[in-house]
Amino acid sequence: MEILIQASQFLLSLSILIILHEFGHFLPAKLFGMRVEKFYLFFDWPSSLIKKKIGDTEYGIGIVPLGGYVKISGMIDESMDKEQMKKPAEDWEFRSKPAWQRLIVMVGGVTVNVILAALIYWMVLFVYGETYLPTKNVTYGITCDSLALEMGLQDGDKILTLDGQYVENFSKVPVEIILNEVKTIQVERNGQQVDVNIPDGMISKLMQAPGFVSVRIPFYVDRFAKESVAEEAGFQKDDKIIGLNDSSIVYFDAFKSALQEFKGQEVNVNLERNGEPISIAVSVPESGLLGVYPKGNMAEFFELEEIKYGFFESFPKGIEKAYNTLINYVKQLKLLFSPKNKGYESLGGFLTIGSIFTTTWDWHHFWNITAFLSILLAVMNILPIPALDGGHVVFLLYEMVTGRTPNEKVLEIAQMIGMVLLLALLLFANGNDIYKFFLK
Repeated sequence: MEILIQASQFLLSLSILIILHEFGHFLPAKLFGMRVEKFYLFFDWPSSLIKKKIGDTEYGIGIVPLGGYVKISGMIDESMDKEQMKKPAEDWEFRSKPAWQRLIVMVGGVTVNVILAALIYWMVLFVYGETYLPTKNVTYGITCDSLALEMGLQDGDKILTLDGQYVENFSKVPVEIILNEVKTIQVERNGQQVDVNIPDGMISKLMQAPGFVSVRIPFYVDRFAKESVAEEAGFQKDDKIIGLNDSSIVYFDAFKSALQEFKGQEVNVNLERNGEPISIAVSVPESGLLGVYPKGNMAEFFELEEIKYGFFESFPKGIEKAYNTLINYVKQLKLLFSPKNKGYESLGGFLTIGSIFTTTWDWHHFWNITAFLSILLAVMNILPIPALDGGHVVFLLYEMVTGRTPNEKVLEIAQMIGMVLLLALLLFANGNDIYKFFLK
């Protein structure tokens, strides 16, 4: 059921973005008197699920959910309709219109995606506001995975600044480290300020696991797994873990790590229940897990920052958030195509994108992710690659500057090369997914 909910959110988000992107091409094409032969959600090769012709345009849903398209008469596009291009140009064809009109048609999809992201962020900020954990309020410090430890951070460090710059929202700390290729992290460790120098080549590793640091929390029992040895031993909801045998351990990450040393053995777990200390003996299975889930609601442990916006106040904030998302994604692309950072290894396909949706239906999260994907779609489409909108824009700009129309044969070859490159990228990204999710 959880996978079905994730897949449903992904499909709905993708459908919204594709339809509105293609409408961004469709509307100016119609306004400029061009004939639009097809408007499709998903590709109708080899056939379509639904189709209906209204006027000159066939509207439909294809069976291959890899995108969508509008087919405009007299344009070299995904359809590769060479026969039509051999005929004399008609007034209602794309190729007959002035270059500036064709340019507006080609950038229409990307424009709609950027505007859509800003509008979604506007409404999300107005309806939900913003709630985040300020970095200064991470009072128990951080917990580190193996990469963070390799980088030089330690469990319990309190992050102060990145390259001397304070990051207000703690959840953005890992992103800032990666995208801005931070060199040093200033932390408070045992009451002293320490500079942690990030080793060369570390950014490429961090891109593979962007959750390398997280918030350290006290260990309160929230719920139990099925066949939990802790529940069988007598643990109860809201118990506070305070130690293991003779050691004082109050943080979840430290307890989980220490427990690995006692696989197959009996240990005494020290608890606080209703303010009274108790000790429970429990046999640790070979998995090293007791079957206990900790409380993870940040509001129970930290003072969160909550900001509410009025209807008009949230509008510029929405634009600002869309702009920052755009800039950050461009930085991410730069890292992805950097041989030094081997960013291509973190490139993901449909499984990666689908996995960022929650396993429960959360409209707040859904719309935030949809806005982000709208920016992603805009940036990817404007890249100067033949077969993408950006490739068409390059040829149109060439025509507007030189006054010469590119040879149709050149356009056809460029379109074919672009489609092959995109197919290769698609196969590589989804191949990465298969490796990461099933083989690694």
